[in-house]
Formats: sequence, structure tokens, C-alpha cells
Amino acid sequence: MSIILPTAVLRQIVSPELVRLSYFCAMIPVILKKRIGLRVENGHPWIFGNEIAETEETVKPGDIVTVFNGDKKFIGKGFINPKSQIAIRLLTRNESEVIDDHFIRQRIEAAWNYRKKLGYTENCRLVFGEADGLPALIIDKFGEHFVVQTLALGIDIWKPVIVSSLKEIFKTDKIYERNDVPVRELEGMVQHKGFLSSPFDTRIIIRENGLQFEADLENGQKTGYFLDQQDNRRAIRHIVKDAEVLGAFCYTGSFEVHAGHYGARSVLGLDISENAVALATNNAKLNGMEGKVRFEALNAFDVLKKWSRDTKKFDVVMLDPPAFTKNRENIGKAISGYKEINLRGMKLLRSGGFLVTSSCTNLVSPQVFLDTIRSAAKDAGKKLRQVVFQAQSPDHPIVWGLENTHYLKFLIAEVTD
Repeated sequence: MSIILPTAVLRQIVSPELVRLSYFCAMIPVILKKRIGLRVENGHPWIFGNEIAETEETVKPGDIVTVFNGDKKFIGKGFINPKSQIAIRLLTRNESEVIDDHFIRQRIEAAWNYRKKLGYTENCRLVFGEADGLPALIIDKFGEHFVVQTLALGIDIWKPVIVSSLKEIFKTDKIYERNDVPVRELEGMVQHKGFLSSPFDTRIIIRENGLQFEADLENGQKTGYFLDQQDNRRAIRHIVKDAEVLGAFCYTGSFEVHAGHYGARSVLGLDISENAVALATNNAKLNGMEGKVRFEALNAFDVLKKWSRDTKKFDVVMLDPPAFTKNRENIGKAISGYKEINLRGMKLLRSGGFLVTSSCTNLVSPQVFLDTIRSAAKDAGKKLRQVVFQAQSPDHPIVWGLENTHYLKFLIAEVTD
């Protein structure tokens, strides 16, 4: 339990100089418990409610606060939400920095400059939350279109500034909000989606690796299209040439269309969603691949299980499932799920074929993921030779020490008997 103290009492605990400084820069001081470990002081931007010792009685959800450790030394400034398990998300560790409109715009500009340096200019994750110093903010750029998610109350309050910054920096008036995500309810917010600019057609065509794909910004999964695999989709270009390819959990068919583009002899994509299969089929048509690349609305789990018992074989099997869990209580089930589909996928391969497999479950570490694949290979009686093992594309930067920024695992392995 944290203790909420009146301002007068708090002034007696913190030195007058620190109180004046905190009020000038962020107004409300927060003191952490002495024995919370060094996680926050060593750089992690999250402070949980049970780590707070004292704050003011006037603090309101979304307020900017100045945080001090148990010895009254400055740690950083961020926004607070006592209703959330993550009570404070730090924005800066610069004592003299003021959190205002200019601060938010500068962070967005810095994120854009970083992407431009890496060559991600047409389609990219423009802002990746904590990795770009703007916790709980996601902005995806699809050409001149932008999709925004504000997943914490403290950043949601700055939405007008975020929108005006996008309009000024990119000269765009095509901004859509995808806040139809349950995590907002943990912050005391409602789910909703809609235009943050003048209305526009939310079904758009984007270009990736020389191909065209339809993205449904309003009703597609997440922000409408998975940009984090754009580099990984290029990684299959040599192994699929002249191959019979099976893709499970295909969603919009982006991996499958890439396989066709890179010279596969035939490609079959499976997804349980008929809407996804319709979109994937349209994407194949957009790229002139009708016939070579086809899709069926089937339960991939059932198909993998059934076909692995038959004599059906492929040269390449691609598995790109959704996250199997978002909470630690179900990690064991998630690992079992990954092991099952990969074991079945390996059994569907001709000896010397290639397994292309991913996990976007951030609670499953890269090492646990590899260990799971290794265990599946052992049970399937197969040998593996790693070709590629990498993460999401660099426009979703990984920050060491922030495990949630390293969420995607992507593996290509040769599978032999």
C-alpha cells in the first residue's frame, strides 16, 4: 500500500530545494520505497503501485509527477495513474526537462529521424512506446496514413498534441485511432476507434518489398497490418525458390505472397478466419499470383495435426501464429502450443526442407522459444540447422533491459531426418 500524504507533510520529508524543483518541472513529488531494488534506478521506466511510499493527496490519474528514490534523490519524471498496476511510467530522467507540448513533439521528431537513418520511411512503426521514450504510445505510418494507439491514460491525455504534431511534421490529414484494445480498461479507459482527422478510406494499398498489400486500418488486426515482419519476409527469398510451400496462420497472406514472388512452385495459406482468407486472396490477386498462391479457411491446428499423420509433404512450412498468451499464468500452455505446431510442421517437411517459424508472445523469451523448437525437433526425430534467427524489424527498436521491446522471435531452420 502506498501512503498519500498532504503537501505540508511531504514538504517536511523532502528538502525545500527538491520540492521547489519538482513543482517547477512536474508539480507533484512521489517518493519510492527504500527497498524496491535497483530496477527503476537502472533504467526501467515502469513503477508499480506497491513501490510507491508517499505522494500527495491531490494527485490525479494522468498527472505528471517527479519521482525520488527512498533517499530523496531524483530519479525521473513521468505520468501517474493510481488506478493502474503500472502506477508511473517515466518520460525523462533529465531533471531540468519540462514535460509539455514541445517535449511530446520533439520525441516524435526524434523517433522519425531515427527511422529515416535506418531507411524506414514509407511504412514503419514510427513510435514504439518505451523504446522511443513515449510509454504506451504506438504510431504506425503507412505512407501518408497514420494509425495511433494510446494505451495508458497518461499518454492518452496528450493525444491532441500527438495528432497536431503528426499533422505538422508530415503534412497529413489522414490519422486513425485504434484504441479498441482491452488493455485500456486496465487504465480506467474505454475502448474505441475512429478518425483523428477528416474521414478517409481506411482500406488502403501499401507497398512492401516491391509487392502490394491491402491494409484495413479500421477493422484489421492491431493497426491493420503487421509491419514488424517486413524484413523477415525478405529472409525467405532463397529457400522458397521452386518449392512447395505451406503457410499456417497466414492472416493477410503476406508471407505467402512473398513466397510466390520469390519463385515458389506452389503456395497454400491457411487461416481460420474467412475474412482473413478473403483479404489474403485479394493480396495474391493484387500481385498477379492467382493460381500459384491460394488460401483456404481452415483451422491450422487441426490441419497440421491431420496432415502430419498422412503422407502429405512440403519443401517449406511457414508458421506465424498469433500470441498464445498475454499473461504469465498461461506461459506453460503457450509453450506447449508452440511445441505442438512446430513438431507437426517439421513432420510435414521433406528431409532437407525448411521450417519458418515465429512467436510474438513477449513473455516467451528468445532462449525459451529456441529450447521449445529444439524439444519439438527431438520428439519429431528431426535434426535442425539454423539458417536465420532474428527479431522484429529495427523500426521496432529493442532496448536492452526492457524485455517487452524484444517480443518477436523469427527462425528459419533446415530440417533433416
